[in-house]
Amino acid sequence: MKKHSFTALLALLLLAVCAPRPAAAADTKSQLIQIQTQLQIMQDNMARMQQSFDERMGSMKDLMTQQTDNVNKMGVAVQSLQKVLGQQSTDASSKVDQISGQVQALHDAVDELKARLAKVSKQLDDIQTGQQNIATPPTGGQPANPGAASNTPQAPPADVLYNDGLRDYTAGKNDLALQEFTQYLQAYGNTDLAGNAQFYLGEIAYRQGNFNGAVQAYNKVLDQYPGGNKGAAAQLKKGFALLELGQRDAGVQELRSLVSRYPKSPEALQARERLNKLGVAGAASRPSRPSPSHH
Repeated sequence: MKKHSFTALLALLLLAVCAPRPAAAADTKSQLIQIQTQLQIMQDNMARMQQSFDERMGSMKDLMTQQTDNVNKMGVAVQSLQKVLGQQSTDASSKVDQISGQVQALHDAVDELKARLAKVSKQLDDIQTGQQNIATPPTGGQPANPGAASNTPQAPPADVLYNDGLRDYTAGKNDLALQEFTQYLQAYGNTDLAGNAQFYLGEIAYRQGNFNGAVQAYNKVLDQYPGGNKGAAAQLKKGFALLELGQRDAGVQELRSLVSRYPKSPEALQARERLNKLGVAGAASRPSRPSPSHH
């Protein structure tokens, strides 16, 4: 009898412990409904943000395309101007230096615009990629590229650094321009304006009467950036620097090579004028390669 009573008591205790609690179950269900509602609101907001971002990104890319077209038209106009200058007679040789400087300034302006457009385009792509990463974060809640902030370059942006160097060079602040162009080459040696920066290092050395250093700097332009727009200018100034060093034969050879390689360029007009003053023939019989870097 006692055994049956103990069993019944134990069963009642188990039922009391395991029995569901209506109030707790109701609270849990209410919380789940609230969470689902908040999640739906967040998803709707993200969808609206994505739509608005896509519309703005499309407009910005259209503007970028228009700006790129305008820059390309400017480049074509500068090239046409060079062709016209190349077809002018040597009677205007006294104005060649001034006109050549103006054309080179136009070239630099076009190059700077292209560099800025490329940077803005890259920033737009980075913004779009970052927005997509926010919309679909990686699993585990970890950032897509941990530690990326610590790897950012210490140098100023490429266009800022180049424009600072060009501004200081134009203002005659040779020491500052030398530091800025050197830093540009160290940080952005593979960009479109790297050859220009190297050329201005040669120009600074030439200004300071360091003609050996100028020849070395111009050689780097010719050897390391053969496709750049400073090739003719670097070869012309290299020829002038060699003449300043008293290396007449090497200087004449360089100027003749320039005339053969770039016969219609403003630099070729200056080379012919200098060769005429030296009393030697203008163009070489066939194009010659630039003098080796040991000059």
